[in-house]
Amino acid sequence: MNAMVRKVPVGLLLTLSAWAKGPQDAAIAAKMRKMIAAHEIPGAVTVVATPNGIAHLGVTGKAGPDANAKPLRKDSIFWIASMTKPVTAVALLMLQDEGNLSIDDKLSKHVPAFAAQQSAVTLRHMLTHTSGMGEATAAETKDARTLADLVPIYASKPLGFAPGSQWRYCQSGINMLARVVEVVSGQSFPDFIAARLLRPLKMKDTALYLREAQMPRLVTPARREGDQLVSAQIGLLQGKLPTSTDRYPAANGGLFSTGPDYARFARMLLRGGELGGRRYLSPASLKLMAAIQTGDLKAGFIPGHGWGLGVGVVRTPGGQTAMSQPGTFGHGGAYGTQAWIDPKSGVALILMVQRANFRNSDDSPVRLAFQTAAMAGASGR
Repeated sequence: MNAMVRKVPVGLLLTLSAWAKGPQDAAIAAKMRKMIAAHEIPGAVTVVATPNGIAHLGVTGKAGPDANAKPLRKDSIFWIASMTKPVTAVALLMLQDEGNLSIDDKLSKHVPAFAAQQSAVTLRHMLTHTSGMGEATAAETKDARTLADLVPIYASKPLGFAPGSQWRYCQSGINMLARVVEVVSGQSFPDFIAARLLRPLKMKDTALYLREAQMPRLVTPARREGDQLVSAQIGLLQGKLPTSTDRYPAANGGLFSTGPDYARFARMLLRGGELGGRRYLSPASLKLMAAIQTGDLKAGFIPGHGWGLGVGVVRTPGGQTAMSQPGTFGHGGAYGTQAWIDPKSGVALILMVQRANFRNSDDSPVRLAFQTAAMAGASGR
């Protein structure tokens, strides 16, 4: 038993022991079948992880909305969209742990092009979506091939508000954090996360650019039309293939991954920044990442949230998070994927689905169904 588990309360040890014997797999599968029957999704991969391993890995339904779509697999590959953002945040915090930067540095210290219009913006503002940085249109970024190509586009945008005064979800800030990673480390962002996170964590199917050999396992996105699901496109690609490197590495939402892969990243966070005997983040950085940094600002996409460093944080459980403990943190993706780490309960919940037009992917009925069934298993109810 690892050190983290030895320090948790006896009640939590009993919960983890119950999970070790297997969660309510049938209940989770039944909930997912109900979502498929209601034409919410074609299929789902569900994962419940604990500090010690995977307690549940479920596969339900198909890898696309077409009648001839293949059955989903445990290693089916999903576009995880904004679940990329916590990976970007961890990359930056690794560099802070090494003394190479501070999250309270101004962006202009590392990327001088921002010295004029956006001189007050810090890396912390960018991590917490309180920077006020302006966004670029798809037309403005369609020819960008590198993060450096984005710099003059973003730097030309005026601030929308004084940094720190509001919360507004900001894609440009996350992409420029990745540019800071490049400047400070001397590596491209894809190379840095591959060398420092993805390969050491054994996330073999997680990448910003897929290989041809992975393409048969890529899930086809769906969108709802009336009461039916039809095929959709991955908008971020702007018509390019997932294998194409003729596009900038989107640190705000470009990763593809699998349920088991992302569970390894989530378990590392659940274990306080360590997995498999290797430390990725210091305990202090993990604590900072998972702590609300936005004060009393209204933050997040559902009520009861604040924002940490690259992650949402549950302040007051309710609705979609009623089954979670305060301090649960994580992120969702545009097409319904979700990953939430609940340190007090000792579990991480990963949901892999691929539907384009949820009204609010963080507030989807699929997320609620999965989390309710999963946490009922954790609590023994």
